[in-house]
Amino acid sequence: MYMRIAKRGAVALGLAAAAVFGPMGGAATADAAEAVSVRLKWLPQAQFAGFYVAKAKGFYEAEGLDMTINPGGPNLNAEALVASGADTFGLGSGTEAVLHARAKGLPLICIGMSQQKTPFAFVARETSGIKTIEDFKGKKVATWFTGPQYTLYSVLAAAKIKQSELTIIPQPVSMAPFVAGEFDVATVTFYNELNTLKEQGITDLTVFTPDDYGVTTQQDSFITSEKIATEKPELVQGFLNATLKGWKYAFEHKTEAIDIVMAAAEGLERKHQEAMLDEIERLMVAGRAADEGLGALDMASIEKVQSDLVGFGALKEPVDLKAAFDESFWDKVPAADKML
Repeated sequence: MYMRIAKRGAVALGLAAAAVFGPMGGAATADAAEAVSVRLKWLPQAQFAGFYVAKAKGFYEAEGLDMTINPGGPNLNAEALVASGADTFGLGSGTEAVLHARAKGLPLICIGMSQQKTPFAFVARETSGIKTIEDFKGKKVATWFTGPQYTLYSVLAAAKIKQSELTIIPQPVSMAPFVAGEFDVATVTFYNELNTLKEQGITDLTVFTPDDYGVTTQQDSFITSEKIATEKPELVQGFLNATLKGWKYAFEHKTEAIDIVMAAAEGLERKHQEAMLDEIERLMVAGRAADEGLGALDMASIEKVQSDLVGFGALKEPVDLKAAFDESFWDKVPAADKML
């Protein structure tokens, strides 16, 4: 979520054709493939390029998967849909969402993480006089209460600032209220809202990056249900193999990847999508993934996020991380399909 809403469009003819014809244009073996679906966390955009590329290039089909890509939206929750069996796989909201889902008893398993660095940041206009995190005191700070608020809490805690020393308010999808000065600090994603502000000519920004304060939270989790992982592990392996191969191809063939994404929905702006894909690459090809491959799980980061959530009282007690995060599928993805 947290992205500019594009008009919802039907999956383009080119993508639909990929489900009927193989990557070389011949007849596909859809009748021999197993019908599965993946639920994204928002509407089609370059944040999800790897999935659309994997479908268009026939990577899912090659793994025996007849894949349907289902978009997300403001009233759709990937974690709940995957846990219920409505979707086979999903791209969840990240570390916090997986932990909260497990704490609620949802039978989800995270098999990999897309974004290795924290994609969120906090921005203030230079005219606000806010130059350091300490200057947040006494100010109105807006954030999304769907996970990013915990990143804000962690940054404040790292700076030894009490939440009561500032006013934390819900942030809308649009950046217009921030531009209008209705609050002092806004939450952005590097790949979307920050680019949107820059495109509007708003560059007088001070940007506070959580990783600079020792707060790293992996986001965009690859998830499935315990039932699928237990009963059909080959299906899960095929999904992760093809998805990471799709991401690798997208980064190595960006023009083609953007063409595929643009075909997936109406109303997308190419320059914005190109900038988004560049930023997504920076976030994905970092940390452990830089040396060991796309989609890696950073268990040290996950353990710290859980510790912070328990400290804030956001989690009553720790969840079993070994049950919630399974690295075995990622370990088996061929290096050639996940290494850039």
